[in-house]
Parts: sequence; C-alpha cells; structure tokens
Amino acid sequence: MADERLSETWMWERAQALLQQADRLHRQFFQLGPGGCWEPPVDIYETPRSLIVVVALPGVSPDAIRVWTEGSAILVTGERAQPEPCSTATVRRMEIPHGRFRRRIEVVGEGLVITRQEARDGCLVLELEKRG
Repeated sequence: MADERLSETWMWERAQALLQQADRLHRQFFQLGPGGCWEPPVDIYETPRSLIVVVALPGVSPDAIRVWTEGSAILVTGERAQPEPCSTATVRRMEIPHGRFRRRIEVVGEGLVITRQEARDGCLVLELEKRG
C-alpha cells in the first residue's frame, strides 16, 4: 500500500511540474508587453553577411504588419484579428493571442539595413544586411 501511495504522489507531483512548465513556456512565448500588447516569439540567425530575424505571426495578414528600425532595434507591430465566426461564439478556451502585438528586437551590430521582408509559412522573415 505504501508503495502505491508513493507512486501516486510521484505521478501527481510530476503532472503538476509539467503543467507549471507548460504555463511558463506559454507566458514566455505569448507574454503581454507594453500597452497590453502581446509579444510574438522571435528567432535570430547570423550569417557572415546578414542577420535573419524570424517572427512567429501565424494567422496575421502581411498587410497588418508594420516594421521599422529605431536605433539598434527593429520594431514589429500589428494586429491579429479574431477569425470571423469566433466573434459571435462563446469562448471555451483561448490560447492563441489576438489583438495588438508589438515586439522590439535589439540587434547587435552597426550598419544593419533591412534588405528583405516577407511573410512565409505563418512567420515574418526579415533579412538585415551587415554594412558596417
């Protein structure tokens, strides 16, 4: 009996730890930033001649995205609208962020210029050429 209780306790503690980890990851990737906007996750890759920035924006129309540079940062803003049928539906679960988003991406290096911007596979892909 004691072994069964120990096993059940361990399983319960493990389940709680996994739920907490999932919650931390969700908050990390879809955290609210300044002004109540959510912040999309970003990957940055470096080649000898450029930086490639990938911003995860599934379901966001390219027309709804604005990109500009400010000092040593790239700013990406826009809005993800709720799908049309969802605006009148009862929400049972909402894990995908909607509404305004804003992401400030600090980049290291001088003379970086955005040379390519495209929406591909639910992501915004920016290429910044090193010119310094």
